[in-house]
Amino acid sequence: MNNRALIPIGIGIIIVMGIIIVTSTQGFDSTDKIDDSNSTDITNTYTPKDREWLTSGPFQIDRSEYVIGEKIFLRIGNLQLDDKGQIVFLRPLNETHKSVYLSIPFDGADRPDFNYYLQPQLSAIEELCTVDAFIGDWQVVFRGTDYPSIGFKITDEILPGDEEEYMPVC
Repeated sequence: MNNRALIPIGIGIIIVMGIIIVTSTQGFDSTDKIDDSNSTDITNTYTPKDREWLTSGPFQIDRSEYVIGEKIFLRIGNLQLDDKGQIVFLRPLNETHKSVYLSIPFDGADRPDFNYYLQPQLSAIEELCTVDAFIGDWQVVFRGTDYPSIGFKITDEILPGDEEEYMPVC
Protein backbone atom coordinates (compact mmCIF):
# COMPACT_ATOMS: atom_id res chain seq x y z
CA MET A 1 0.00 0.00 0.00
CA ASN A 2 1.43 3.39 -0.91
CA ASN A 3 1.42 6.56 1.17
CA ARG A 4 -1.27 8.21 -0.99
CA ALA A 5 -3.79 5.46 0.01
CA LEU A 6 -3.06 6.01 3.71
CA ILE A 7 -3.98 9.72 3.65
CA PRO A 8 -7.81 9.21 3.29
CA ILE A 9 -7.73 6.50 5.97
CA GLY A 10 -5.86 8.82 8.35
CA ILE A 11 -8.30 11.67 7.68
CA GLY A 12 -11.24 9.32 8.33
CA ILE A 13 -9.74 8.18 11.65
CA ILE A 14 -9.17 11.80 12.72
CA ILE A 15 -12.78 12.73 11.86
CA VAL A 16 -14.20 9.76 13.79
CA MET A 17 -12.03 10.53 16.81
CA GLY A 18 -13.11 14.17 16.67
CA ILE A 19 -16.79 13.18 16.66
CA ILE A 20 -16.23 10.85 19.63
CA ILE A 21 -14.45 13.58 21.61
CA VAL A 22 -17.12 16.21 20.83
CA THR A 23 -20.05 13.96 21.72
CA SER A 24 -18.46 12.70 24.92
CA THR A 25 -17.69 16.22 26.17
CA GLN A 26 -21.24 17.44 25.55
CA GLY A 27 -22.53 15.58 28.57
CA PHE A 28 -24.90 16.79 31.26
CA ASP A 29 -23.77 19.87 33.14
CA SER A 30 -24.53 19.38 36.83
CA THR A 31 -25.65 23.00 37.07
CA ASP A 32 -28.40 22.44 34.47
CA LYS A 33 -31.92 21.93 35.76
CA ILE A 34 -33.83 18.82 34.83
CA ASP A 35 -37.14 19.47 33.07
CA ASP A 36 -39.47 16.94 34.64
CA SER A 37 -42.67 18.35 33.18
CA ASN A 38 -42.97 15.24 30.98
CA SER A 39 -41.85 12.73 33.57
CA THR A 40 -44.21 10.13 34.92
CA ASP A 41 -45.33 10.07 38.50
CA ILE A 42 -43.67 6.88 39.70
CA THR A 43 -45.88 6.82 42.79
CA ASN A 44 -48.84 6.01 40.51
CA THR A 45 -47.41 2.92 38.86
CA TYR A 46 -49.66 0.02 37.96
CA THR A 47 -49.00 -3.47 39.23
CA PRO A 48 -51.15 -6.31 37.87
CA LYS A 49 -52.76 -8.65 40.34
CA ASP A 50 -51.07 -11.99 40.90
CA ARG A 51 -52.16 -14.86 38.69
CA GLU A 52 -54.71 -17.13 40.33
CA TRP A 53 -55.51 -19.65 37.55
CA LEU A 54 -59.25 -20.19 37.87
CA THR A 55 -59.91 -23.67 36.49
CA SER A 56 -62.77 -25.64 35.00
CA GLY A 57 -61.68 -28.99 33.60
CA PRO A 58 -59.00 -28.32 30.97
CA PHE A 59 -59.81 -24.58 30.84
CA GLN A 60 -58.11 -21.85 32.88
CA ILE A 61 -58.05 -18.07 33.05
CA ASP A 62 -55.28 -16.28 34.90
CA ARG A 63 -57.21 -13.90 37.21
CA SER A 64 -60.55 -13.24 38.82
CA GLU A 65 -60.29 -9.47 38.29
CA TYR A 66 -58.94 -7.29 35.48
CA VAL A 67 -58.72 -3.58 34.74
CA ILE A 68 -59.84 -2.23 31.39
CA GLY A 69 -57.03 -2.75 28.88
CA GLU A 70 -55.55 -5.84 30.55
CA LYS A 71 -55.34 -9.00 28.49
CA ILE A 72 -57.30 -12.00 29.74
CA PHE A 73 -55.16 -15.10 29.36
CA LEU A 74 -57.07 -18.29 28.57
CA ARG A 75 -55.12 -21.54 28.76
CA ILE A 76 -56.50 -24.83 27.44
CA GLY A 77 -54.62 -28.01 28.22
CA ASN A 78 -55.24 -31.73 27.82
CA LEU A 79 -58.57 -31.63 25.99
CA GLN A 80 -59.93 -35.14 25.57
CA LEU A 81 -60.53 -36.43 22.04
CA ASP A 82 -64.29 -36.08 22.50
CA ASP A 83 -64.10 -32.53 23.98
CA LYS A 84 -65.66 -30.35 21.31
CA GLY A 85 -67.61 -27.13 21.61
CA GLN A 86 -67.22 -23.40 22.10
CA ILE A 87 -65.63 -21.22 24.74
CA VAL A 88 -68.02 -18.30 25.09
CA PHE A 89 -67.13 -15.03 26.82
CA LEU A 90 -70.27 -13.34 28.13
CA ARG A 91 -70.12 -9.65 29.04
CA PRO A 92 -72.63 -7.98 31.36
CA LEU A 93 -75.56 -6.07 29.84
CA ASN A 94 -77.11 -5.23 33.21
CA GLU A 95 -77.50 -6.85 36.64
CA THR A 96 -79.40 -9.87 35.27
CA HIS A 97 -78.46 -10.31 31.60
CA LYS A 98 -75.30 -11.01 29.63
CA SER A 99 -74.38 -10.89 25.95
CA VAL A 100 -71.94 -12.96 23.89
CA TYR A 101 -68.73 -10.98 23.44
CA LEU A 102 -66.63 -13.72 21.81
CA SER A 103 -66.94 -17.37 20.92
CA ILE A 104 -63.89 -19.61 20.38
CA PRO A 105 -64.38 -23.11 18.93
CA PHE A 106 -62.38 -26.02 20.33
CA ASP A 107 -61.96 -29.65 19.35
CA GLY A 108 -59.73 -31.97 21.37
CA ALA A 109 -59.31 -34.25 18.34
CA ASP A 110 -57.68 -31.38 16.41
CA ARG A 111 -55.80 -29.48 19.14
CA PRO A 112 -55.66 -30.74 22.72
CA ASP A 113 -53.70 -27.68 23.95
CA PHE A 114 -53.71 -23.98 23.05
CA ASN A 115 -53.63 -20.50 24.58
CA TYR A 116 -55.71 -17.45 23.77
CA TYR A 117 -55.41 -13.80 24.78
CA LEU A 118 -58.51 -11.61 24.91
CA GLN A 119 -58.47 -7.84 25.33
CA PRO A 120 -61.94 -6.28 25.13
CA GLN A 121 -61.94 -3.39 22.65
CA LEU A 122 -64.40 -0.60 21.93
CA SER A 123 -66.20 -0.93 18.61
CA ALA A 124 -68.76 1.37 16.99
CA ILE A 125 -69.78 -1.50 14.67
CA GLU A 126 -70.53 -3.80 17.62
CA GLU A 127 -72.09 -0.86 19.53
CA LEU A 128 -69.52 -1.17 22.29
CA CYS A 129 -69.13 2.59 22.51
CA THR A 130 -67.77 3.20 26.02
CA VAL A 131 -65.92 1.29 28.72
CA ASP A 132 -69.26 0.84 30.50
CA ALA A 133 -69.87 -2.03 28.05
CA PHE A 134 -67.07 -3.99 29.75
CA ILE A 135 -67.39 -3.12 33.44
CA GLY A 136 -68.89 -5.78 35.66
CA ASP A 137 -69.12 -9.54 36.10
CA TRP A 138 -68.22 -11.64 33.07
CA GLN A 139 -68.65 -15.35 32.56
CA VAL A 140 -66.79 -17.93 30.48
CA VAL A 141 -69.10 -20.76 29.41
CA PHE A 142 -67.94 -24.02 27.81
CA ARG A 143 -70.73 -24.98 25.41
CA GLY A 144 -70.83 -28.64 24.40
CA THR A 145 -69.36 -29.78 27.74
CA ASP A 146 -70.42 -30.35 31.32
CA TYR A 147 -67.60 -28.16 32.64
CA PRO A 148 -68.85 -25.40 34.94
CA SER A 149 -68.44 -21.81 33.82
CA ILE A 150 -65.75 -19.48 35.19
CA GLY A 151 -66.60 -15.98 36.39
CA PHE A 152 -64.38 -12.92 36.49
CA LYS A 153 -64.76 -9.17 36.89
CA ILE A 154 -63.59 -6.16 34.88
CA THR A 155 -63.29 -3.04 37.06
CA ASP A 156 -63.80 0.58 36.04
CA GLU A 157 -60.05 1.30 36.21
CA ILE A 158 -58.16 1.74 32.93
CA LEU A 159 -54.66 0.37 32.43
CA PRO A 160 -52.30 3.37 32.75
CA GLY A 161 -51.22 4.52 29.31
CA ASP A 162 -54.31 3.07 27.60
CA GLU A 163 -56.67 5.95 28.42
CA GLU A 164 -56.66 7.24 24.82
CA GLU A 165 -57.64 3.79 23.47
CA TYR A 166 -60.77 3.77 25.60
CA MET A 167 -62.26 7.15 24.72
CA PRO A 168 -65.90 6.79 23.52
CA VAL A 169 -66.14 5.74 19.86
CA CYS A 170 -69.82 6.45 19.14
